[in-house]
Amino acid sequence: MPELPEVETIKTALEKAIGLSTIINVSIYNKNLREKIPDDLPQKIIGARICKYERRAKYILIHLNNNICLILHLGMSGQIKICQQESERIKHDHVVIETTNGFITYHDARRFGLLTYFDEKENVLPAFLHNLGPEPFDSKINGKYLYQKLQAKKVPIKVALLDQSVIVGIGNIYASESLYEARILPIRPANSLSLQECTRLLRKVREVLQKAISAGGSTLRDYHKPDGSLGYFQNMHCVYNKTGSACPDCCCDLKKTGGIQKIVLGGRSTFFCSSLQK
Repeated sequence: MPELPEVETIKTALEKAIGLSTIINVSIYNKNLREKIPDDLPQKIIGARICKYERRAKYILIHLNNNICLILHLGMSGQIKICQQESERIKHDHVVIETTNGFITYHDARRFGLLTYFDEKENVLPAFLHNLGPEPFDSKINGKYLYQKLQAKKVPIKVALLDQSVIVGIGNIYASESLYEARILPIRPANSLSLQECTRLLRKVREVLQKAISAGGSTLRDYHKPDGSLGYFQNMHCVYNKTGSACPDCCCDLKKTGGIQKIVLGGRSTFFCSSLQK
């Protein structure tokens, strides 16, 4: 699933390529995504001008000048493609939005994604935007905030980091990488972390996410940037998907430690160095 850096990369690409253009046509070829695309979506957005792009958690919000906000979520395998000229439609291209600055194509083989809208005049957010925690780069949160949020959580810290009510956007890859950088074992109970450790962990979360954004995200399976190119942060992973290898900062004996270990926490693959992470 595309995580915060991948979604941020896509949002930025839309801003640069499509910009504050006007939507002139919408072609829907398959409405059956995670939730059915609303029947009236074309009439709600055709003729409207894009005013602003925003990322909230792993959602892309496109605000229009008629108070409609278009919402995109990529699910497990969704992709956004941007073309300056109309291109031949391929299998799993479910929606094409034509603007005065080019075409936005929503492509999703598994159809776990989302494309919908809400009316900002009604001042009622869709249910899936409720109860989201703060953004990791929010200057209002600090180590104390994270420490307090974790006090009632006995689950492993890796699982707690994936809880979108604590902090949004930290997915499986970046949780493993951040915990490694913070030298914290993913299996530790979340409420066992000290204030100092929470402060260090939040700092490392921000550093890892910023590096990943600068690298255009991680391409492991389905993710591509909107121009078709690949992100390259996967080449900078320290532990994720590195089972049996030595981590970059370790000089331990691989014959004794087995190198980077893989376990499953909360149904998700988790990678760590048992020598450096405590």
